[in-house]
Amino acid sequence: MTTMTPAQGYLGLIENTPGLPAAAYYDADRFQLELARIWYRNWIYVGRSTELPTARSFRTFEVGDQRLILVRDEDGAVRAFHNTCRHRGAALCLETQGVLRSASLVCPYHAWTYNLQGELLRTSSKRNPQDFDARDHGLYAVQVRDWQGFLFVSLSANPPDFASQFDTPLDRLDAWHMAGCVTGHVTHKTIQANWKIFWENYNECLHCPAVHPKLSQLVPIYGRGLLEERDDPQWNAHQDSEDPKYKGGLRLDAASWSMDGRATAVPFPDVTPEDRRLGAIYMTGLPSMFIVGHVDYVRVVSLIPLTPETTGMRIEYLFRPETLTSPDFDLKNLVDFTETVLTEDADICAVNQRGLHALPHERGVVMPEEYVIKQFHDWLNRELMRA
Repeated sequence: MTTMTPAQGYLGLIENTPGLPAAAYYDADRFQLELARIWYRNWIYVGRSTELPTARSFRTFEVGDQRLILVRDEDGAVRAFHNTCRHRGAALCLETQGVLRSASLVCPYHAWTYNLQGELLRTSSKRNPQDFDARDHGLYAVQVRDWQGFLFVSLSANPPDFASQFDTPLDRLDAWHMAGCVTGHVTHKTIQANWKIFWENYNECLHCPAVHPKLSQLVPIYGRGLLEERDDPQWNAHQDSEDPKYKGGLRLDAASWSMDGRATAVPFPDVTPEDRRLGAIYMTGLPSMFIVGHVDYVRVVSLIPLTPETTGMRIEYLFRPETLTSPDFDLKNLVDFTETVLTEDADICAVNQRGLHALPHERGVVMPEEYVIKQFHDWLNRELMRA
């Protein structure tokens, strides 16, 4: 049997490539290792800065068994701390979000009181022990990064370079002016699958024709099971074609990712013609989130590992401020489309998870079109081996 040699510039894998061990998706010890070496070390997306709109606004956040408080101090800076009193380790904040009555955090157990910079102001004891220095008992601070209105935290004292966690330069989505965007809708889901299964699904489109019929109609190349032009080993046979089935991007009569393909919000004027043609510009920040710029909205999807076999997902829709008051704004048109696609993804990830416990199944195979999954696995293994 003869096989055709892939055209030069083909992106797919050539060599037979094994997947991760099956137990990597359900083993409890492996899950704890990934929390410690990936989720507790890297920058993790925790929400938009507008969720802390005023001084004293706070919200809590959990990743693994780590519980955090984010609070905006009276100078407008966002601070983050472990939700732990320095006295005997009690949780400081029991509510999920709100506004503090005063510019202080007070432990509900013994009333140790801290300012919003995390400094211990006073204990409840009648006198403090000899050599007790309040400066040594401030809250455990967590690093915070506000980028384009997105808040990230790192539990590590030495987190990686922030830009290194993204697969494109940080200015790739500058045309969307995300710092000035407003949140128009938020959805939460629980995926019945390990967090890595979602990222694997995200990084290939072999599943698209069967799992995503509406998406495959909107983005015709997805209907061929491909993410982009050079995923086809014979891609150069269609170099002169303008058909999105071969070149990628939206079908010719569509303008955005929505149920009918229409742009249903006020468009971003600085988006280039090429990015408009493509319809979706992705920016991925492992391990916790990705951003998609569409012509008329920005979609933000974030993940948090809950258990070895469940993952929390949050979907946010960001718009230009004038969109929310426009009489032509049709939120349902675009939300229904995204909810359809992501529900299909969540359901098929659960199907993947359900089959992994078979006794003879040691590991799967990464196919040629799944080369980005191989890149994800390489990143994962580097993180796990990092000292």
